[in-house]
Amino acid sequence: MSKIRIVADSTCDLTPDLIEKHGISILPLNIVLDMTSYCDGEEIVPDEIYAWAEKNRRTPKTAAVAFDRALDLIRPMMENGDEVIFIGISGEMSTTCNVLRLVKEELGYERMFIIDSGNLSTGIGLQVLRAAELAEAGRSAEEITAEIEGARDKVRASFVVERLDYLAMGGRCSTVTALLGGKLNLKPRVEVKGGKMAAGKKYRGTQDKVILKYVQDMRESLLEADPGRVFITHSGCPEPVIAEVKQYLEALDVFQDIRITRAGGVISSHCGPGTLGVLYYTR
Repeated sequence: MSKIRIVADSTCDLTPDLIEKHGISILPLNIVLDMTSYCDGEEIVPDEIYAWAEKNRRTPKTAAVAFDRALDLIRPMMENGDEVIFIGISGEMSTTCNVLRLVKEELGYERMFIIDSGNLSTGIGLQVLRAAELAEAGRSAEEITAEIEGARDKVRASFVVERLDYLAMGGRCSTVTALLGGKLNLKPRVEVKGGKMAAGKKYRGTQDKVILKYVQDMRESLLEADPGRVFITHSGCPEPVIAEVKQYLEALDVFQDIRITRAGGVISSHCGPGTLGVLYYTR
């Protein structure tokens, strides 16, 4: 019996339990250390990436989902008569959505829908979960696609970084490069807007204090958030810091579901250790 299959790439940073619960299929991006490529989330973990980056004084390269890997996943879904909705990382940051468009063209798969999330990390994950829940509720592929794309600009994705050098070396956020050469130890709030990353408010101080101030500064917008779900996504932060952020969100009494996730290899490669973000839909 045919059904709607939800497919995402590994940068959605969803936890294994959520992926399993909703039957989501994940396609890995690739992380390249010197001449060796590793599948994100399958062959390498962030701490190994950090060790390599510190040793070599540079960040690894990252690459889109491999065409053959995507083809091998999608073809059986088509042969089964399923409909596919793919939600991928922003086209401003990766060519992954284009790879899936090539797969669709190669297969002549009319019932495959490709959504550019315009986002990264659990800014994608929020959209993936909403699509899965809509499919479970019996909505059509066209309805799901229209709803996800229509609400894309309501996703609020931001984070504060501890290490500017990772973002600067990765080249995904050009506005941090100017800050890197300063001696003020500034830590920017990086926001996703129009599918791109840009540095906003700058903080100063130890990362634990910066993270709490960042979350406190979001109070008004958090009170106006969609109450369904919020993600605390980090790239390796101390448990007490994460717990303090969760307690703050709980005290707001807004969200029904507060999820903590660890960023995967691709996101960690560009943001570095000590990064934390709060991601949600606004109403």
